[in-house]
Amino acid sequence: MILGMSLATVTMVHVIISLIAIASGLVVMSGLLGSKPMPGLTAIFLLFTILTSATGFLFPFTQLLPSHMIGILSLVLLAIACIALYGMRLNGVWRPIYVVTAMVSLYLNVFVLVIQSFLKIPALQALAPAVPPNPPSGPVFAVVQGIVLLFFVLVIIGAWRRFRPMAFA
Repeated sequence: MILGMSLATVTMVHVIISLIAIASGLVVMSGLLGSKPMPGLTAIFLLFTILTSATGFLFPFTQLLPSHMIGILSLVLLAIACIALYGMRLNGVWRPIYVVTAMVSLYLNVFVLVIQSFLKIPALQALAPAVPPNPPSGPVFAVVQGIVLLFFVLVIIGAWRRFRPMAFA
């Protein structure tokens, strides 16, 4: 039992939170590219992405794993993004700092989604089998993660150049 919930329930809640974070993050990403602030949706994205990383630490573990390192990195990036957005109001250098930290946090969430998809979806398991405790590997997995990384690099560069909101309310 974790917080009064079974491990299966905690897993389901964590997955739902993660999917909300990713979906809202993708919409926020499109807003950055169009220089549209979207304050309400941005708050949802940041909150649910923080919750995704935080709930990842609820699962039982005996040693620090790569997933924990990703969670720690994401939480640090999200703290910086929140400071840039809410504390510094995107003034000066804080605008690109926000874009990079928020979008790298989204990338990390999608990176983990790809790994979990290859671990849980039978058709993807067949393309890139994993030998526990190792994550999936092989050329298909590498190509998919490479495409995701390239996509995010291009989007982050585009958002860095285009996101110039008049004001963020």
